[in-house]
Amino acid sequence: MTQNELPTTTGVVDETEFAALKAEVADYVAGPAERWAQRIERDAEVPDAVFAELRDRGYLSLAAPVEYGGRGVPFSRYLELMELFSMSHASIRMIVHVVNGIWRAIDQFATDEQRKRFVLPVIAGEKRAAFTLTEPTAGTGADLRCSVTREGDTYFLSGEKHLITFGVNCDWWLLFARLAGTTGKDGTVALMVDRDAAGVTVEEMAETMGVRGTDHAHLTFDRTPVPVGNRLGEEGRGLEVALGGFLQPSRISVAMSCVGLARRAHELAMAHALRRETFGKKLAQRQAISFAIAENAADIEAARALTLHAAREWEAGSPQSAVLSSASKLTAVDMLTRVTDRALQIHGGIGYWSTSPIERVYRDARAQRFEEGTNEIQKTVIAREVLREFAEGSAE
Repeated sequence: MTQNELPTTTGVVDETEFAALKAEVADYVAGPAERWAQRIERDAEVPDAVFAELRDRGYLSLAAPVEYGGRGVPFSRYLELMELFSMSHASIRMIVHVVNGIWRAIDQFATDEQRKRFVLPVIAGEKRAAFTLTEPTAGTGADLRCSVTREGDTYFLSGEKHLITFGVNCDWWLLFARLAGTTGKDGTVALMVDRDAAGVTVEEMAETMGVRGTDHAHLTFDRTPVPVGNRLGEEGRGLEVALGGFLQPSRISVAMSCVGLARRAHELAMAHALRRETFGKKLAQRQAISFAIAENAADIEAARALTLHAAREWEAGSPQSAVLSSASKLTAVDMLTRVTDRALQIHGGIGYWSTSPIERVYRDARAQRFEEGTNEIQKTVIAREVLREFAEGSAE
């Protein structure tokens, strides 16, 4: 299959070719990716060969436009592939998720020159960019404390960031800061900061409970020079780059990641229930177990439907995109919590041992509750938007 066989602009795919791509991804997840997963769990690191393999297979450019060198898979159809990747190791899913999304945030305000420097190399897998928003001393968003002062054609960046996925092993930080002395969203800027810039201290954070192998950085900037030419968009539009360009579609992608991981847990539970026998009966024949399996199946289908609806509305530029993005992520995360808990319970005590595949799934699932914003953040976004819409409607 060539990169040009899946068009980017019409939102339509050749269903035969897309079915072949889905089958290819499913085979990869069940075979090579699972072998990588065992190594990642053992060594607690993702080998560079994994990134190279995903790049060479074209899996890091699935959602990018054909004219940028991508596969041109429409976002809502790309999520069908994300569901499959999410059944693999969480670090493999993380690579596919981030690389297929971060170019979009950079691109929306990029000049032609910036597109050539930053966007195209990321899509090609030649360079890596890390989304750099979260800070240890502030809330995520307009509460940013990282600041810049401008002297001529250079910004000088000071402050801290932490929990930055791929922030250790990257080429660029897509970083969000504010102009010194400003408050609120109007003072924010989005900058492409070189990983090798002066005045930066990079510390790799401790190993995580799940998503093992993915590096996370704590970054300290001390008057780090950043060329003004590395700013995306105008001063004061930094949060637009972060929210509309990355977080809204990324939250939808994380929602589908929850669906895929829940599906993996569900399949493991069903296989165990059909295999395990107690008192002369398979577990699957016992009503308590079969009801748990039924609840899991219904939960997964409902979350998938909402997530795909959110994706299509985002593609269409719907004003409901912000609400639906957060709603799909909130709903899918809660679903994943229920499904993985039931799935582990169906396994009984043996599921708690690291030799059981459900143990890894259970650990990885917990990370989804704060990736791209906690449930509480999603509720804040939803409540703010629906109350505003209701108030405006009532005033008419």
